[in-house]
Amino acid sequence: MTTFEKTPGWLDWYSNPSQPRFQLPKGAVDAHCHVFGPGHLFPFAPERKYTPCDASYEQLFALRDRLGFDKNIIVQATCHGADNSAMVDALSRSEGRARGIATVKRDISDQELERLHAAGVRGVRFNFVKRLVDFTPKEELLEIAHRIKALGWHIVIYFEAVDLPELWDFFTALPTNVVVDHMGRPDVGLSIDGPQFQLFVKLMREHKNIWSKVTCPERLSVSGPKALNGEQKAYTDVVPFAKYLVENFTDRVLWGTDWPHPNLKDHMPDDGLLVDWIPYIANTPQLQQALLVDNPNRLYWSK
Repeated sequence: MTTFEKTPGWLDWYSNPSQPRFQLPKGAVDAHCHVFGPGHLFPFAPERKYTPCDASYEQLFALRDRLGFDKNIIVQATCHGADNSAMVDALSRSEGRARGIATVKRDISDQELERLHAAGVRGVRFNFVKRLVDFTPKEELLEIAHRIKALGWHIVIYFEAVDLPELWDFFTALPTNVVVDHMGRPDVGLSIDGPQFQLFVKLMREHKNIWSKVTCPERLSVSGPKALNGEQKAYTDVVPFAKYLVENFTDRVLWGTDWPHPNLKDHMPDDGLLVDWIPYIANTPQLQQALLVDNPNRLYWSK
């Protein structure tokens, strides 16, 4: 049996999340989460930049039910490279209640793409965060983009806000819908009206095929999960950024837990508290319905 030692400093996911006070609307989708291993069944990629703790489909689906979600979007994690076996296995056990985002290489066959589609995969992820992945030539990624377009898939992109200017031309040339992870990771210590975040707003305003996940306040926040005037209102410094996107691009935003929160070393969020963060960024039933139900179901279950 192969064993894997977790990267030093990695925090295990929160095993007993609180019961959210916010009641999710019927049909809500956790649109960004992962499965890791278990390593003895689904080995981690030799080229990985980190080794996670195990996080199985059983544990993910138990969290789904505890929080009140109906469905999941399972995003292939970099620690598994282009071996999508763990993610596909989770899809096969979801009874149609999960879709997947894969990582693929240029040499993938049409038959394998069709197999992934039949399993429930509806997109591929391009990662540009240099600390997590090695560089892939953009012409290779563009070739993959044109191949998956025929399947009706979309592309998920993960990048740092400071890198958006140099990536702009590539992102705007992609021929599919494009979903940005975690609002493009803005520096929430800067003004919402400043050039960094407004460049991302311009990207979404000028390109109607670009969507955003308003996710991961625990990664972006400086203030952290603090109580405010006795009220557990966590990650308050991220709220204005996410709220702006929800209110201005209502039909192109998604939300997810990011469970099991890979690569966090400062604190591990309570997933119940993350759910209770939602009403601060989507403060009407109509916005909550769009963010949690209508948008993800349209993007992932309409084809």
